[in-house]
Amino acid sequence: MKLRCLLIDDEPPALKVLQSHIAQMNELEIVGMCSNAVEAIDLLNRKTVDVMFLDIKMPTIIGTEFLRSLSHPPKVIFVTAYRDYAVEGFELDAVDYLVKPVSFERFLKAINRLNNSSRHQPFAEQKFYKANPDAFIYLKIDRVRQKIFINDILYAESWRDYVKVVFTNGKHLLVKQTISAIENLLSEHMFLRVHRSYIVSLNKISGYSSTSLQLGSTEIPIGRLYKQNVSLHIEQN
Repeated sequence: MKLRCLLIDDEPPALKVLQSHIAQMNELEIVGMCSNAVEAIDLLNRKTVDVMFLDIKMPTIIGTEFLRSLSHPPKVIFVTAYRDYAVEGFELDAVDYLVKPVSFERFLKAINRLNNSSRHQPFAEQKFYKANPDAFIYLKIDRVRQKIFINDILYAESWRDYVKVVFTNGKHLLVKQTISAIENLLSEHMFLRVHRSYIVSLNKISGYSSTSLQLGSTEIPIGRLYKQNVSLHIEQN
C-alpha cells in the first residue's frame, strides 16, 4: 500500500522538485498539493494523508504553528530554506528536516527514515513481548535517572515540553523527553501508541468505543490515524 503524501509550500518550484522526487518512488503517491495552511486543513478533512511535506515560512501561519494546531496530524517532513527551525521541528516529532534545494539523495534518506518509523509499521509486524511483572526502565526525572517498574505504568501523555507518565496508583511524573522516545522504551512491554499524544498499557484497558479507551476511570482518545491498529489489537485479544 502506498503512502499518501500532501505537499504544502507556497513556492511552485519547490513543489515541482518534490513532485519529481516522489514520482521516482513506487511506495509514494501525492494526494494533494497546497500553497497555504487553509487549503491544507480543507484537504486533510477530505482525504487520508500519511505524511505531509511541510514548508515553514508560509503566508498567514508558519508550518510549525500549523502543525501544532492539528489535533491528529499525520507524520511530517519539514522542507524549508531556513535552518533556524530545525530544533523546533524535531521537538514536534518531525520525521526529518530537509533544507532547500533538496537533492534526491537527501530526499531518499528522509523516506528511509519514514519507512523505518514505528508509526507506519503494520500492526501485524509490531512485536510485543509477554508482560514481565519485574520489568523496569529508567526515566530521567530532573537530574536523576529513576527506576520505574513497567507494571506500575497506566499510560503516558505528551504534555507541553514533557511527557506525563501516569501510574496505577494515580500519581504521575513529568519526564523531559519526547513522546516518541517514551514510545521506544515502552513498545516492547505491551504498550501501544493510540494517539499522537497518548501511549497506553494494553493490559490495563478495561473498555473501549470507536473513539476512546477506558483505563479504569480514565478515558483516553483514539487518534484517527491509530484506529486501525487499536481495532486490530482488540479483535486479536
